[in-house]
Amino acid sequence: MNLLLNIIWFILGGFIIFFGYLLGAVLLCITIIGIPFGIQCFKLSMLAAAPFGKEIRDNDPPGGALSIIMNIIWILLPGVELAIIHLCLAVIFGITIIGLPIAAQHLKMTRLALLPFGFRVVGRL
Repeated sequence: MNLLLNIIWFILGGFIIFFGYLLGAVLLCITIIGIPFGIQCFKLSMLAAAPFGKEIRDNDPPGGALSIIMNIIWILLPGVELAIIHLCLAVIFGITIIGLPIAAQHLKMTRLALLPFGFRVVGRL
C-alpha cells in the first residue's frame, strides 16, 4: 500500500519537492559553511521522494546546544518559508477526501522543514 501511495505522491508533485530539496542540498554542499544544512536538505529530499511508510523521530542522544543553534539559523534562513509552503500544500490537498493522505505527509514534512536538526527519518515496520 505504501508503494502505491508513494507513486501517487510522486506523480502529484512530490517530484518537484524532491528535486527542489535536492538542488538546495547540492548548492549548500558546495560551500564548506553550508555542508551541515546541505545534509539536512538531503534528508528532506529523501523524505520527499517517498514519505509514506516513514516517520520522524528524535535523535538518540539529542544534539544539545549545537542542534538548537543550527535550528535557529535554519529557521531564520529557509525554515519558515519551507514550513509555510508545506502547510499551504497540506491545506490544498486536504480540501478533498482523496488528498487527505497527501496532506498528512505534508504536515509531517512541515515539522522537519521547520526544525531539521536533532531529528531523523526512519522507516516504519
